[in-house]
Amino acid sequence: MAHSEDAARGRVTPSGDDVFATENVIGPDLARVDWAATPLGPPQQWPQSLRTAVSILLSSRFSMWMAWGRDLTFFCNAAYRRDTLGAKYPWALGRPAREVWAEIWDDIGPRIDTVMSTGEATWDEGLLLFLERSGYTEESYHTFSYSPLRDDDGTVVGMLCVVSEETERVIGERRMATLRDLGSDPSVVRTEQEWLAFANQQLARNGRDLPFTLTYLLENDGTARLTDATGWGESHPAAPAVLPADGTGPWPVTPVSHGESVLVPLEKAPFAGLPAGAWHQPPTRALVVPLLQQGGAPYGLLVVGLNRYRPLDDAYRGFVELAAGHLAAGIASARSYEAQQRRAEELAELDRAKTAFFSNISHEFRTPLTLIMGPVEELRSRLVDADAHVRDELEVVHRNGLRLGKLVNSLLDFSRIEAGRMQARYEPADLPGVTADLASVFRSAMDKAGLDFRIECEELPEPVYIDRGMWEKVILNLLSNALKFTFDGSISVRVRAQDGHAVVTVADTGVGVPEAEMPRLFERFHRIENARSRSHEGSGIGLALVKELVALHGGTITADSAEGRGTSFTVRLPFGSSHLPAEAIAPETDSRGTPAADPYVQEALRWLPDEVSSEARTAATAADPSGYAAAPAVPARVLVADDNADMREYLARLLDGAGYQVDVVADGSAALRAARADIPDLVISDVMMPGLDGLGLVAALRADPRTTSVAYSSIC
Repeated sequence: MAHSEDAARGRVTPSGDDVFATENVIGPDLARVDWAATPLGPPQQWPQSLRTAVSILLSSRFSMWMAWGRDLTFFCNAAYRRDTLGAKYPWALGRPAREVWAEIWDDIGPRIDTVMSTGEATWDEGLLLFLERSGYTEESYHTFSYSPLRDDDGTVVGMLCVVSEETERVIGERRMATLRDLGSDPSVVRTEQEWLAFANQQLARNGRDLPFTLTYLLENDGTARLTDATGWGESHPAAPAVLPADGTGPWPVTPVSHGESVLVPLEKAPFAGLPAGAWHQPPTRALVVPLLQQGGAPYGLLVVGLNRYRPLDDAYRGFVELAAGHLAAGIASARSYEAQQRRAEELAELDRAKTAFFSNISHEFRTPLTLIMGPVEELRSRLVDADAHVRDELEVVHRNGLRLGKLVNSLLDFSRIEAGRMQARYEPADLPGVTADLASVFRSAMDKAGLDFRIECEELPEPVYIDRGMWEKVILNLLSNALKFTFDGSISVRVRAQDGHAVVTVADTGVGVPEAEMPRLFERFHRIENARSRSHEGSGIGLALVKELVALHGGTITADSAEGRGTSFTVRLPFGSSHLPAEAIAPETDSRGTPAADPYVQEALRWLPDEVSSEARTAATAADPSGYAAAPAVPARVLVADDNADMREYLARLLDGAGYQVDVVADGSAALRAARADIPDLVISDVMMPGLDGLGLVAALRADPRTTSVAYSSIC
């Protein structure tokens, strides 16, 4: 309403200079406006309703602006100036609102018209407005309400805007969402290309902050190869497949390869027609950032087209660098995964090669082994009446041939299992009877070791289908293992029915297994270092083979052990045959022998204390001195340490025959005690022995002044 009309109605305050005095930030600038040149006229003539509205506006600490009269003359308070008006201040004061916000009038004009025509308030939340307040067109977001302002008659003559700028919140949440998505755990992403495809999907979702991106990875020759891009359609000269190392490409390579970020203006060719992302206009600048590698040269570079409607401030630059950091971390993880995969494949190939080697070498061993063991068996039969020395030598050959055959057969079983060529023949069997027969063959060895040996095999409600040859190896390996690590107490074998399964338990009171070793107990070729045992010999495949053979029966094997208290192995086999291949089922046979037991028992017996004295060896040597060197003039004392009884006896006979005085012990600890008790002239020992090994023995001998000069020789 015109100021002349206000004056005619008698509502003019004669002295109005104090209308702006209530506030000292905006008030002085409002006072300097030539209000007489505006439709409102001088403040002294303003109606009380306008003066009151201005007073409320200026005194509020919340961001507000208002428009009054037919031209919607603009007022604002200090909070609005600070938060929103920017460079338009103080120019905007007293001007028509249409001029002040000309760039967004198409958005806010209809809302103001609604308020002026209906007298009803409006509400907008997070509305996108492009403001011209900072020297460029700026993306901004505002939550605001337009409310009607009325004159003294109640007529709507203006509007009040209460506004909260949400720009930082909206943009911050948008960027955080991108970073969160980049940092999520894509469980299916494994390879580098999969990761880059996933990452670019996340980058492409933020077309406002990232109108376009290009991901280049550096090659060994200094060039950079394009691996992925977002925002691009067809090929474009600004997105070449390869960036030359000499810097002639559209994007810098050298500085970025040194870890530097580069801001690139997009003003000339080849930057025409760039993607605009979520906007109508393309970026005017791009930021090129390195994909940093910890402790090394960058993996590559990320080119980011920048939002032309936002400044490249610390927050924007930090967002781009964090996004590049996520890309680099993903590349590092993918390359590490791929390296592990390659390593796993190499190990698998080595494992296959090893298996093939064992299979081939096992077959190759079997032919000469058969040609050795056959004649030895014949000689044992023919030379029953030969002298003791000859018979002893034949027994050594026979025992060690059996041991070698056992090892060859185990390796051959493993290679067959891995190749899927293990031929099984499952037949219904009286499992308690079969197991008791197998266990009983160890009775003599258990008695000789002074162990209480208990066999408790209960009757089962139904037969169990087993491959007899495989089952023999399961029981014999478990019993052999128990005897090897049990020095006193007992070993028991028990068969019972439980929960629809036949349960076989082999338990001992031996040295037990350290808790840290339990997860690897059934690993092939794994041996527990420094474990006390009757012999350090062994291939480390016994328990692993047992697990594989039990699995072929559809069963499971578990172990429970406590160091110093013993170990219990429990095998569970299902009743019936439904879990087995139908083609492998065979009728029951009447075989009750234990042909595979002899190598196990013979080997176990050789772990037990020697029964041959040095006097007996000397007598045997004197009876048949052939093949030995002449005795020395002064007999020297030789101490022999080996955990293999046959090797001990062989060396002792050899040295006795040469005229040496020989003492034998079964391990390094016993050898050290013997050497300190009666210093020998020479110590001969195996390298691998239980407890103190050969290397530890020679170190202990050299560390003791009494034995430091004793000669030492090892047997590898």
